[in-house]
Amino acid sequence: MKIAMVGRGVIASLYGWALDDAGHDVEHLVRPGRAATYVDPVALDVIDARRTGRSTRVVESWRPRYRETLTPEDGCELVVLSVPHHQVGEATEFLAPRIGDATVLMFSNLWQDPTSAAEPLPAAQVVWGFPQAGGSFDSAGTLQGVLLPAPIFGQLSTPPTTRDATVRDTFRTAGFRIREQDDLRGWLLLHTVVDAALYSQALPLGSLADLVGDTARLRRALLTVRELLPVLEARGVDLGRHRRTTLPFSVPLLSALAMSIVTRHVPVARRALEAHSDPNATEPRVVCRDVLTEARRLDIPTPRLAAAEPWFALA
Repeated sequence: MKIAMVGRGVIASLYGWALDDAGHDVEHLVRPGRAATYVDPVALDVIDARRTGRSTRVVESWRPRYRETLTPEDGCELVVLSVPHHQVGEATEFLAPRIGDATVLMFSNLWQDPTSAAEPLPAAQVVWGFPQAGGSFDSAGTLQGVLLPAPIFGQLSTPPTTRDATVRDTFRTAGFRIREQDDLRGWLLLHTVVDAALYSQALPLGSLADLVGDTARLRRALLTVRELLPVLEARGVDLGRHRRTTLPFSVPLLSALAMSIVTRHVPVARRALEAHSDPNATEPRVVCRDVLTEARRLDIPTPRLAAAEPWFALA
C-alpha cells in the first residue's frame, strides 16, 4: 500500500518504520525544505512489544523516505495523521484538497469533538484510531520509543466500511493486533483528561519522566482525573461504557502504588514515561490549558487542575 505519514514525529516515525518494514511504500510528508534538515539515517532504540508475551529491544538504523508535496495525482492510498490535538484543524485543512481518493486515518489525540475536528475531510474517507506507542528523540537524535501490540480502532456513528477493514488489515500485516473500542469518542476525550491530569503533576517537576515511581504525584494525578469526570459527563460521555478505564480513579492510592511499581520495573511502562523528558514541550501545557478552559466554560469546579495553572499558563 502507498502510505503517507504526516510529519516525522515520534508516532509517525514508529508506525512508519513498522509499516515500511512490512513492505509497504511509506513516505513522510514534511514541510518544504524540512527533508534536508533531518539526520539520515535515523537511529532507533525501540522497545517493540508486538510479539505476544514479550517485548524486544530493537537498536538499528532506518532510512525514511520523504516527500514535501502531496497532490491527488500522486496515487496515495492511505494518509496517517497523528499530530498534537491543537494542530489537527490546521492539518485537516491542509490535507483536504490534496488527498484525492486516499483514506485518512485520524490517529491523533483530540479534545474537540472528533467529527468537527475532521470536518474539512470527506467523511466517507476518514477512518478513526489511536496509536499505542510513544517516545521522544533524545539530544543525539535517537528515537527512544515504545511500540505496543494493539493500536485502537473504532467507529463514531457509522458502521464499518471497506476502508475501515482495509486500514485494519494493513496494520495487521505489520504485526499489530487490533483493539476495537465501541465508544471511541468517549475514549478519546477520557484519554485527553488523563493526559491533562498526569501533565498537571509532571510540569512542576519538569516532565512525565519525573513521575516514574512517584506514588504521591501519581495519586494526585488520579484524583485530578476523578474531579474531571463530570466534565466528560457534561459533554455527553457515558462513563458506564468505560468502567474498566475509570475503575483505578475510584481507588487512587492502590492504583498509584501499582503504577509506581509498574513504572519502576516494567521496561515498556518505564520507557513510556521516561521518553517524555522535555520540560519545555508545548503539548502538555496546551492540553492542560484546553481541558481547564472547557471545565470553566461548563462551570464545573476542578480545583486540583486549577492549582497547577501557573505551571501551564501560556504567554
